[in-house]
Amino acid sequence: MDLAPDTVDGSLITRPEKLFFPQKAITKSDVIAYYMLVGKYILPWLDGRPLVMKRYPDGIDGKSFYQKEIPEYAPGWLRSVTVYHRHAGKEVNYAVVTDRKSLLWLINQGCIEIHAWLSKAGSIDYPDIMVFDLDPEPPATFQNCLDVALILRQVLQELKMDAWPKTSGATGMHLFVPVTPNCTFKETTLAARKISRAVLDAVPDKVTLEHKISNRTGKVYLDYLQNARGRTMVFPYSLRPIAEAPVSAPLSWEEAARGCIVPSQFNIYSVWPRLQQKGDLMAGFFTRRYDLKRLLI
Repeated sequence: MDLAPDTVDGSLITRPEKLFFPQKAITKSDVIAYYMLVGKYILPWLDGRPLVMKRYPDGIDGKSFYQKEIPEYAPGWLRSVTVYHRHAGKEVNYAVVTDRKSLLWLINQGCIEIHAWLSKAGSIDYPDIMVFDLDPEPPATFQNCLDVALILRQVLQELKMDAWPKTSGATGMHLFVPVTPNCTFKETTLAARKISRAVLDAVPDKVTLEHKISNRTGKVYLDYLQNARGRTMVFPYSLRPIAEAPVSAPLSWEEAARGCIVPSQFNIYSVWPRLQQKGDLMAGFFTRRYDLKRLLI
């Protein structure tokens, strides 16, 4: 990967030599170079969505923190969306990434991974993505996640729906489902719970919906609660703050069925060549929309 220069698209990069992934000698400049390469694929996912900035100003081995409110020093051209949080009793101004320039600004703030809402400005209380977060509890493995993902897809297909799978970038998987933005977050969560219970009924020996970690041993935790209002998800092609610089990488269902996948094989160095070889496996996601209202009857 070619190193990004100190200036990209006319924007100054501060301390490009800073180590973001020390064990792999990956610098801020390398991270920016990666995001500039995959920008055309990740930007359509982010456009219009409130972002939560998880910042690693001193790299993944330093202190990190979440920042919801857009900082006062943010440039005037950076878009934002104001969201009212009833429980907190206040409004939060979230950053919104719309182009390479705003993506570059975000990464320059030390945002190694991209966390965004499941809804967009203009219909903020009505998500257009439903998610299922599959997390293996040892001795369950990523292979078990693949097995459960295939069963989850079967349940969805019986409902005339489909999902797009990706690695979480850590130990598990995410399944994204495109939905019509006519259901609230609460309704979307209820629909996801109904689907998750159908999966649990099908393979109770492999899946758990238990919130308590000690009750999940050896099973895949199927987390539908990520659909709650205000929750954010790691989006496709985002880096994760783990030593090997893994990426949350889209998978094909054929790959999922074959198995033999190690999540760490998708990283800052391998994902761009993979994109060139296989194309964008998430392409076409937003050409589909499934109405969840029928599941709430």
